[in-house]
Amino acid sequence: MSVETPPANLPAPSDFGLAEQISGWAPGPVTAVDPIDPRPAAALAATLGFDAPPAGILPPLWHWLYFLDWPPAKELGEDGHPASGPFLPPLKQRTRMFAGGRLEQHRPLATGVETLRTTTLVRTDIKQGRTGELLFLVLRHELRQEGVLCVVEEQDIVYRSGPVSRPAPTGRGAQAVAEPVTPDAVLRPTATMLFRFSALTANAHRIHYDADYARDVEGYQNLVIHGPLQILLMLQAGAGTRTGEQLARARYRLSSPALLGDQLLVTTKAEDHSVDVEISTSPGAPASASAQVTFA
Repeated sequence: MSVETPPANLPAPSDFGLAEQISGWAPGPVTAVDPIDPRPAAALAATLGFDAPPAGILPPLWHWLYFLDWPPAKELGEDGHPASGPFLPPLKQRTRMFAGGRLEQHRPLATGVETLRTTTLVRTDIKQGRTGELLFLVLRHELRQEGVLCVVEEQDIVYRSGPVSRPAPTGRGAQAVAEPVTPDAVLRPTATMLFRFSALTANAHRIHYDADYARDVEGYQNLVIHGPLQILLMLQAGAGTRTGEQLARARYRLSSPALLGDQLLVTTKAEDHSVDVEISTSPGAPASASAQVTFA
């Protein structure tokens, strides 16, 4: 049997645009079940220095501690992320960023109760960024206990294909655009906190614990503080202004990375039924993360 040689001008798979690379990719819904053991929640409270959550209640977004995947080490990519999965797009040299999302809480999740999570791909969108094409994914998670819909979360995730390419770093903290305000809290995440948070969320992305990799391969100046960690800190700050009220909805956005050694300057602004929360890494600088928390 003869094998034809492809034309010399046929592009390599990595040369195709994102639309071509994901052509035909349409994952269906995926379900998972977790008993919501209270021990990971207690461990997260200890890691972040929070008070233990009320007995039997899981705080908003702490479901990120559950429904975790632990693929064998041989199935991880060089960056530490799983090499494949139902909602990982088939891109060459794929890199990933969690950009934000939205939460609706109809009732708090209870610990010790079997919970069903259904995940669906809502939509995809391709946009042009500073470093090339970007693929935006929206994933929707619905969490039910005893047949009742308790929580709906949508996550915005951004992917690019090809070698890591980041703009040259500029002086951090030098982009002041507003008068500095007195923050409501100043937080300094430590390397230990990042390591423990990675373990609790099964996040093996090396930018959070391998400083050499973060600097030499992905171009960061230090370890990267997890986006989800910043979101949990913002929700905690917002909830702290409304003791006794139940969070109903939240929107959160990650605008730029925060690095180990940065001060996280947390500011809050309360309205009638909501609280706006921002994190910046220097006085007067644009927010690196922001959230709006609405209460019932």
